[in-house]
Amino acid sequence: MILDGSTAFKNQELEVDYCIIGSGSGGAYAAKLLSLKGYKVAVVEEGGYKKTEDFKELREDVAYPNLYQELASRKTKDKNISILQGRTVGGGTTVNWTTCFRTPSNTLKYWQDEFDLPFTDESLETHFLAAEKEISVSEWEVPPNQNNSVLANGLDKLGKSFGHIKRNVKGCYNLGYCGVGCATGAKQSQMITSIPTFLKMDGILATRWRAFRFRHHLGKVTKLEAYNMPGIGNTHGDIKLIIKAKHFISSAGAIGTPALLLRSHIHDQSGLLGKRTFLHPTVLSGAVFNDDIEPHLGAPQTIYSDHHLWQDYGFKLEVPPVHPLLLASTLMSHGDEHRELMLKLKNLQVCIALQRDGFKDDSQGGVVELTNGGYPVLDYTWSKSMALGFKEALRTMGELQFAAGAKEVLPIHVRAKRVSNLIDFYSHIDELEMKPIDLKVVSAHVMGGACFGIDKSSSVTDIHGRLWGYENLSVMDGSLFPTSIGANPMLSILGHVHRIFS
Repeated sequence: MILDGSTAFKNQELEVDYCIIGSGSGGAYAAKLLSLKGYKVAVVEEGGYKKTEDFKELREDVAYPNLYQELASRKTKDKNISILQGRTVGGGTTVNWTTCFRTPSNTLKYWQDEFDLPFTDESLETHFLAAEKEISVSEWEVPPNQNNSVLANGLDKLGKSFGHIKRNVKGCYNLGYCGVGCATGAKQSQMITSIPTFLKMDGILATRWRAFRFRHHLGKVTKLEAYNMPGIGNTHGDIKLIIKAKHFISSAGAIGTPALLLRSHIHDQSGLLGKRTFLHPTVLSGAVFNDDIEPHLGAPQTIYSDHHLWQDYGFKLEVPPVHPLLLASTLMSHGDEHRELMLKLKNLQVCIALQRDGFKDDSQGGVVELTNGGYPVLDYTWSKSMALGFKEALRTMGELQFAAGAKEVLPIHVRAKRVSNLIDFYSHIDELEMKPIDLKVVSAHVMGGACFGIDKSSSVTDIHGRLWGYENLSVMDGSLFPTSIGANPMLSILGHVHRIFS
């Protein structure tokens, strides 16, 4: 059954065994697993229920307002970092670029050393295998598009390591429009893999409802209060949905979950709720080639490099798909310069460097705060380590782009200019200050804010995601992670959900 809040005209009340907030990697997979065990489950999703047939037009101007948080314009509190997060059934899995990585071994080792967490490659192996089977993760046998090939060729010429990315697709047409919803149903998102099974098992999918607060007493949650979302904006309506359940699971994402728990005045003995919320702060480097690159066509991400990930200022190298609206909103140029760059789209190649965060004393991530109306904002610290990492990443990306044959390189920075040789490029990078606003920084990954741990004084939940001091309230999403992952987090979330239910 589907309850669409955008058309609701009166208050409603439900009673189920499990109430799950969010339908992304954590929420939808949990809903499927619980439904298969015979439980009555309700899933509350703030976004709409868009299906494969709704994506046929492959239009950015339709996808961004309908499938992303804040119409794809979410930013940190100081507006310095853009955050891309899904807001639709399937969450980020509906709009991500099908990139699949397990939690890196070095991240798990850091968690063991710093937080006494018991997770190892070996202990998580069966859970990752189950998650990979669930979403059909496999090697991508098709040759990489030119955007990815430049990354591979540049790294190879510089003697640096790189690898091929596994993808969660079945019968992919290699279109390249994954970020606006898969028009063929090939992407094995939670909308494809978990939600249909959950609905067949008599699950209740409440779309276009904002989960606003839990009501609780003496360590037990009694009900969820949600409000209807009449439009695609951020303002909720006055019509209320009340859900009573035996157990509640927040899978609203690493901004949404802390916000929901804060609005609910959940008692947190550690004082960490909403804190140590991490991004993978990402900088970009553009390059113009004589040859056609066509960066909007073909599987978006098939090549990566961890060559620099575990060095002092660690970052992972990938490429993004480059579509017109995405490009226009990312470039920091104006007027004729902006127009000229847009006209060079077919010859443009872009690299991105995703910085890991949470592994240094001065990189403590951000804090989820609430506005007066209860809406979340992420206050994110621009640390010295981040700035040093950004400069090193821009230098590295420019080097590999020139090595691969770039005619011009342009770091995406408001004071940057196109440079046509490596010597001038080095001088130019040295001149650029890595200051907020001047530098374009984005992130499509949010982690932390309700971290799991072995002690209630230093974590928000236990290692099974259950909130300390509450008998029927759990978290199952990226909020659980005590640092950033250092890789695209989808598989990490799915793997831990499977572990929790095993």
